[in-house]
Amino acid sequence: MTGLYLFAEGQTEQTFAHNVLSPHLANLGVVIEKTVLVSNKKGNGHRGGGGSYLPMKDDIIRFLKQVKRPGVFFTTMIDLFRIYKDFPGLQKAEELRHIPYKRIEFLERQFEQDINDSRFIPYLQLHEYEAYLFADLSDLRLHYNQPGDDKKIAALQKLADLKTPELINDTKGPSKHIIEQFPSYKFAKPVVGVEVAQLIGLDVIRNKCPHFSAWLTSLEQLGVKAP
Repeated sequence: MTGLYLFAEGQTEQTFAHNVLSPHLANLGVVIEKTVLVSNKKGNGHRGGGGSYLPMKDDIIRFLKQVKRPGVFFTTMIDLFRIYKDFPGLQKAEELRHIPYKRIEFLERQFEQDINDSRFIPYLQLHEYEAYLFADLSDLRLHYNQPGDDKKIAALQKLADLKTPELINDTKGPSKHIIEQFPSYKFAKPVVGVEVAQLIGLDVIRNKCPHFSAWLTSLEQLGVKAP
């Protein structure tokens, strides 16, 4: 069996990893041994404090040094939306802002080079976790099914129809669009956000979100490569 440590930006990603990714990967020989909440971008409640890349890097490096046994890998779930201002390569990546997939691939390569460990598999969410929910907004109705909510879902659907979920404008991330229609989502993201993703299913999400799909494939292949 292959072991995997996942560094999550927030509780939503952490719960998604536990409830959705973990059972899927376990069937393929990859066990998520630990999910670690890294320092967040606002400095309000996660280890490391402060909206800087360096505390997160310190978290990752510390675990890389502590866990030396073979067959263990490390990955991340960090939003590109409001990425740390001192993230490696961020200024250079601005030249690629009009090509989002190239931009995020460039940043992930910079991240990988900065951590400099062959066991590390960087992943930045384009543009944030809630993009996955736009893969099939109909499942939001199970949580928001009051009079008038259909119109709110329809407003979100118009946005989803314009582009793939991962390309929803990063100047106003997907979660902000959902909160505009359903303000209570702001305080229920780790529960509602994960439950809706479970209902949508990984197959639909990866079909609509190619960058997510490529990352998930790389994790699945860890089990295939295991001795």
